[in-house]
Amino acid sequence: MRDYKTQMEAAKKGIITPEMKTVAEKEYWDAEKIREKVATGEIAIPANVNHTSLSAEGIGGGLRTKINVNLGISGDAKDYDLEMQKVDMSIKFGAEAIMDLSNYGKTNTFRRELIAKSPAMIGTVPMYDAIGYLDKDLLEIKAEDFLKVVRAHAEEGVDFMTIHAGINRRAIEAFRRDPRKMNIVSRGGSLLFAWMMMTGNENPFYEFYDDVLEILREYDVTISLGDALRPGCIDDSTDAGQISELIELGALTERAWAKDVQVMVEGPGHMAMNEIAANMQIEKRICHNAPFYVLGPLVTDIFPGYDHITSAIGGAIAAVSGADFLCYVTPAEHLRLPDLSDVKEGIIASKIAAHAADIAKGVPHARDKDNEMAEARHAVDWDKMFEICADPEKARAYFESCPPADRHTCSMCGKMCAVRTTNMILEGKEVKFCSEK
Repeated sequence: MRDYKTQMEAAKKGIITPEMKTVAEKEYWDAEKIREKVATGEIAIPANVNHTSLSAEGIGGGLRTKINVNLGISGDAKDYDLEMQKVDMSIKFGAEAIMDLSNYGKTNTFRRELIAKSPAMIGTVPMYDAIGYLDKDLLEIKAEDFLKVVRAHAEEGVDFMTIHAGINRRAIEAFRRDPRKMNIVSRGGSLLFAWMMMTGNENPFYEFYDDVLEILREYDVTISLGDALRPGCIDDSTDAGQISELIELGALTERAWAKDVQVMVEGPGHMAMNEIAANMQIEKRICHNAPFYVLGPLVTDIFPGYDHITSAIGGAIAAVSGADFLCYVTPAEHLRLPDLSDVKEGIIASKIAAHAADIAKGVPHARDKDNEMAEARHAVDWDKMFEICADPEKARAYFESCPPADRHTCSMCGKMCAVRTTNMILEGKEVKFCSEK
């Protein structure tokens, strides 16, 4: 029996939990330093007591940038087997978190199977599941019904939940006062906005926030404070609605910490590159250095089919400027539910952004594999290169699709390979191309 309910409570009591030890080992940190940062809220370790297959990860300042994969069924795409294949792919390529965003039918069977098998953190958005879980139209749902879904997800073992508690009446007033091109693009945010407008009531997740926190504390679920008013196009970024909600999220962060509930704060969205760094700093200041979880940001709006790239550009800038957790975006974003190929492209793009930022930030040992790759390339050791790279199958397939006559080169440069030429000269050999013996 644990003498603490949550990782944060343990940290405040001076207890180093098994999860803190796991994170310390993965991050090359001292476990006591991890404990100190969990106690202040600067690091979160989402770890539901019922997620027994979890390999704990830390999210926060100074740690490796983590990535999340979104999946789940919709009314137009209901193949759970395909979604489980996406889970397997996510785990294979090292995603640290998977969010089940299913919004159709009874989703708990899939979610239980997902939690049972996944070493990655599992997240959900209870608002998405409310209509299907409760089998009610939006207007028929009561405030207490929303809390039932939160409890159900917590009991199943979900490690973190996106709760759109910041879109209260004050935030909506700011949003309506400053018109947007795209209005609300958050699915959960739009549903809550509609519910509030139709019923005349306050956001139930805000009005009954203490009740939400009690449920989360019971199972050690991290609250991911959703940005319902995130910008959905670059023209809407850093506007009154976004900033007004962020201010609310800062206050909600402190209220959660007071109850020993760990917090992540979610951020934009769509945003021009020149605004990203400032937005990361604003979030850290207003939300008291809570871990920051961003979707993208997508740095341009005109590349549907390539938004894994627009997102990776923004994600790299965000992560090097203070974001701690990147939500992947696939080529299918804005177009359809992603297939397996889309998921892989999204994971790799997000991994590139996270890893590039970690190198720039000087995260411990972030450069190790890059240095190993340089040594393997210096030796023109193809097998070693394939072993080191993030996607060995793709790299080998490219190489073998047009094999060179000499395995000490590739088909682009052949015998004019710069590495080969330099190695030969430094070894005291003569370089010849026309009459090489």
